[in-house]
Amino acid sequence: MKNILFTVGLIIITQGLLYGQTDSAVVQSVPDIKEIKAGDKRVIFPESPKGYSLVFKASNRAPIVNPAGDITTPLVATKVNLYFELISQVSDSIKYDVSKEIVVPGKFPNVGVNPQPFVIPTLREWHGSNGIFSLTASSRIVLNAADDKQLRNAANILKQELKDQLGFNVSIVKGKAKKGDILLTLNAKDKSIGEEGYYFNTDEYVTISAVKYQGLFWGTRTLLQLLEQKNSIPKGLARDYPEFEVRGFVLDVGRKFFSLQFLRDYVKFMSYYKLNDFQIHLNDNGFKKYFNDNWSETYSAFRLENTTYPGLTAKDGSYSKKEFIALQQLADDYGVRIIPEIDAPAHALAFTKVVPEIGSKAYGMDHLDLHNPLTYTFMENVFKEYISGSKPVFMGKAVHIGTDEYAKKDAEVFRAFTDNMIKYVEGFGKDVRLWGALTHAKGTTPVKVENVVMNTWYNGYADPVAMKKLGYKQISTPDGWLYIVPAAGYYYDYLDIKNLYNKWTPSMIGDVRFPTGDPTILGGSFAVWNDIVGNGITEKDVHDRVFPAMQVLSQKMWGGSDTPLKFDDFNVWSKKIGEGPSLNISGKLSKKDAPFTAHFSFDQKGEKIKTIGAVYTPGYLKNALSFSGENSYAKLPYTEIGYNYTVSFWVNPADHNADDAVLFKAPNAVVKLKQTGTGKLGFSREGYNIDFGYSLPENSWTHVVITGTNSGTSLYINGKLEKKLYDNWIVFTDKDNTKMRKSETLFFPLQTVGGFKGKLDELQIWNKVLPDEEISALK
Repeated sequence: MKNILFTVGLIIITQGLLYGQTDSAVVQSVPDIKEIKAGDKRVIFPESPKGYSLVFKASNRAPIVNPAGDITTPLVATKVNLYFELISQVSDSIKYDVSKEIVVPGKFPNVGVNPQPFVIPTLREWHGSNGIFSLTASSRIVLNAADDKQLRNAANILKQELKDQLGFNVSIVKGKAKKGDILLTLNAKDKSIGEEGYYFNTDEYVTISAVKYQGLFWGTRTLLQLLEQKNSIPKGLARDYPEFEVRGFVLDVGRKFFSLQFLRDYVKFMSYYKLNDFQIHLNDNGFKKYFNDNWSETYSAFRLENTTYPGLTAKDGSYSKKEFIALQQLADDYGVRIIPEIDAPAHALAFTKVVPEIGSKAYGMDHLDLHNPLTYTFMENVFKEYISGSKPVFMGKAVHIGTDEYAKKDAEVFRAFTDNMIKYVEGFGKDVRLWGALTHAKGTTPVKVENVVMNTWYNGYADPVAMKKLGYKQISTPDGWLYIVPAAGYYYDYLDIKNLYNKWTPSMIGDVRFPTGDPTILGGSFAVWNDIVGNGITEKDVHDRVFPAMQVLSQKMWGGSDTPLKFDDFNVWSKKIGEGPSLNISGKLSKKDAPFTAHFSFDQKGEKIKTIGAVYTPGYLKNALSFSGENSYAKLPYTEIGYNYTVSFWVNPADHNADDAVLFKAPNAVVKLKQTGTGKLGFSREGYNIDFGYSLPENSWTHVVITGTNSGTSLYINGKLEKKLYDNWIVFTDKDNTKMRKSETLFFPLQTVGGFKGKLDELQIWNKVLPDEEISALK
């Protein structure tokens, strides 16, 4: 999304550097807090320094010390950071941050017998008892009778996931739990854990108890992660809850379309890691300089069905209102908020292409003309279509209105537009979020603050300390830490997850660190921006970048600086946890990372394949499959294989094969005997047609090996490297002849083999890239 281009270096945070609103002499005069004793029910706050009032605001563990200072005893002794504001009695505009750490004694003297089990994010509190719990095929999901209606969706989801993960078709019943069962209840006596907290008690049966549905659902994610690693769970008691209420991910679907299935899968994927905030950036455009410096040629898209302006909806990929509503309903069941974002008045080319009169003549057609009253009418109409009525398309409470990177020269009208859109959207009962831009757009025109949440992304656009002083609550979305721009050469291609794990928390925005527990920092969000339109990046490539970041940022957004494991240990353990029981976005053929090989000799029927119009015939070795055209193929027991892989086969094409004749096919990709219009061996995925520059000879056997990684795809013919698709570039027509790397990756399709005229034999698949010498030996 962001137009600022630079190379990101290491961000170094030193103690005392740019801490928000501090004054060492005054702050250090605040006495320490009296030691907390076992049984204490309330924190005794220190006296205020002369001339100041010390006001307690929050702690980083509200389920232990709530905003009133009341104590709820944790399971074991726990450090808690208390955040105060020190306010001058002369002027309440003079405020300082004060942070104090205390230790609250626990219910138990130590962590117990069983060590704390590994899940992502880490359990906040744990006391281990003795022994293990094992789930069996006769286990049941038991609902507390009073909660049956509220928990039925969670139970149904868990039932299906246990079947997907373990093969157990457990029953759902109401009543009392027995040995081996899973009890779900909203009858948690400890209300301090809040809406997202839960208790996880493993004894003769597992009890997941919470106050609200969302907390209960997070408990089921913990259960599934534990069972993914081992079909037995250490007995013990966990009390778990997040430090931050917003734990998010932003996906730019404006410049690259993502299928509805991908979005639905990502709701489940985020939920598995207890991320609760999915912001979908619905419109954007490419950079004009990459499109012959011509606005009419520059790519733009708005991804939602729109009836007010029918020409607004993108032709190359969009979501119907019905689909978007269903996505939000799914997200509700999985404890995730969908935050729809319509971005204006910059990033607005999709709008000005529909109504050119609202485009800025001064700043370019990706800017709205904020001096034109029609601009206001247009944008209000766009929002109204989705937020009005008793059943609005945008079902949730929060709506994001964009607002960043507008021309600085027109700051006053930008501020007026921002204020107008905030109040307009709020008029339909919605809460407004926006991008931070008010430091960049300095001015005197007021912009509403109360109940408005700001994504602070670049401190030059919105200084986070200044935004706090104005009164905005913030979601930490710092570009220099958390922006992925695939294959662009700036920001991050893959996030520096070790640096994030060791140094970042949502309390850090750029180089500003707010005190732990500051309630004005609601949480954090990381983002994928698809700036370079047409560079070949696929949904699978994006997921490859997001997955490791999701695991680390799940930990950092749930637990803040609480990282019991060193990064290297976390990184090893994290490999044991996947995307969730019902997902395989990464295209793994086996749930384990152990070496895997599949071999289809096609010598006889019964190799877990089903033929449709294909026959067995003498082949390269014994028998092969023979195909007679596009309606002749065989179904394999797999869908696809993701990075890293090797696929080997012998193929004998007949003559006169049609253009686009298929060798392998799956929903996400096709490998073609003859790529469109070239006659060359190649593949297609997500609208990109790629060839290897090699034509397979007709009526003779050729040994083909294709390997794939997250960097590219390679072709080997008869044991020798023929082509590496790793270092091809797009050269743009701007004055600098900018080069951007072209992504020519492939998730190899395995759902069907065939669809051409000819024979195929000896198909072998490995979940690793074989070295050249082993590929050569295959022949």
